[in-house]
Amino acid sequence: MTKIYHKNDAAISELDELQYHVTQQCGTEPPFNNAYWDNKEPGLYVDVVSGEPLFTSLDKYDSMSGWPSFTRPLDANNITEHSDDTLGMVRTEVRSKYGDSHLGHVFPDGPEEHGGLRYCINSASLRFIPKDQLAAEGYADYLPLFDNDESTDTDTIE
Repeated sequence: MTKIYHKNDAAISELDELQYHVTQQCGTEPPFNNAYWDNKEPGLYVDVVSGEPLFTSLDKYDSMSGWPSFTRPLDANNITEHSDDTLGMVRTEVRSKYGDSHLGHVFPDGPEEHGGLRYCINSASLRFIPKDQLAAEGYADYLPLFDNDESTDTDTIE
């Protein structure tokens, strides 16, 4: 059975102030002071509102920006991109497709050998599911992604 993801009003009502500000009001959390910027544990990052799978630890790297950074989304179909001209600059905003949560921005300054993109994502828009909890949380279909992952430090892509 295919899981259906959608903007979940019950989940929105349970967001803390920062999560609400980031996901529903296009806010930004402070760099180096958020849950996942330095998380090195293998697992899946899902939308805090809809639960849709967005990124994996396999594509996470330390961009030294202070926010979780990924070279690519898990499934490009779960991400939408929009022009953002706030703050006096043109950027590309990244949102979850089904939850419509503001996630962060994508920049063209990521590792060239991995496509050159940096998805700079707010921890407040994500829920991290460790690899060993994927099945219990209903994400067992994603376990095979980690079959060849021998690394325990997934925060550096080589």
